[in-house]
Amino acid sequence: MARVLITGFDGFTGRHLRHELEAAGHEVHGLTHVGGEAAARVTPCDLRDGRAVRAAVAAVAPQLVAHLAAVSHVAHGDAAELYGTNVVGTRNLLAALAELPDPPDAVLLASSANIYGNASGGVIDEEVRPAPANDYAVSKLAMEWMASCWATQLPLTVVRPFNYTGVGQSPKFLIPKIVEHLRRRAPVIELGNLDVERDFSDVRFVVGIYRRLLEAPPEGGLASGPLNVCSGTGTTLRQLVALGAELTGHTLEVQVNPAFVRDNEVRKLVGARGALERVIGPVHPIPLRDTLRWMLDAE
Repeated sequence: MARVLITGFDGFTGRHLRHELEAAGHEVHGLTHVGGEAAARVTPCDLRDGRAVRAAVAAVAPQLVAHLAAVSHVAHGDAAELYGTNVVGTRNLLAALAELPDPPDAVLLASSANIYGNASGGVIDEEVRPAPANDYAVSKLAMEWMASCWATQLPLTVVRPFNYTGVGQSPKFLIPKIVEHLRRRAPVIELGNLDVERDFSDVRFVVGIYRRLLEAPPEGGLASGPLNVCSGTGTTLRQLVALGAELTGHTLEVQVNPAFVRDNEVRKLVGARGALERVIGPVHPIPLRDTLRWMLDAE
């Protein structure tokens, strides 16, 4: 059993990772956003406040760290908050961890496959040159580069998750929005570009990989390079809606809302997971059909 600190503890991924780690016998502590509810092993903390971060980290003295906290919505409109949390907040965390008398054995940093931008030509591996197409992606790539300053002091592993979903994700994200419309049998749904193709994973698959990376971090840390976390299969919005109709027997009329079509939309984002499997061994993605059924059946 290890003492684990999760930032973004009460977020979508944080909640699932907590259950994954506790089921494996670990003692889990969390940092949550200011305004969140304080509880045993949970501390509200603004990552942009370096002093508060140092105090919270020192109180936990974690052996393993999963840094998930971020402004995670691509269309987030507050650039100062986005860069402040995703870049400066991560820097404050790493500085605090490096000051501990006993540094952690593994620090997992969640970046994003959005850093690849409009990459094309088959599936995307970690050798594809980053080409971020929005502020969120730029902030995540900047976070990766900034983290390299601590690569000699902390055992860092950077993951680049592609899209993933599951029970508990906010309906402002695509698949939960579609599921919500299907569950209430709405006649119409407004979406953006129906031919955008994404690599969708199940959050349970993703947090299982995070646990494995924390328990047996790759040798060399950042020197080994970032790791894609993905299913390796692309699905368009059009295919998603059709699969939902097949599972529920309800057909949604799709109306394309121009407001949902972004000028800098990443058209295709499908990943290769070979580097990940060389580190932790074979992984087995959960089929998207099973993920949708799980979400549709959830209370």
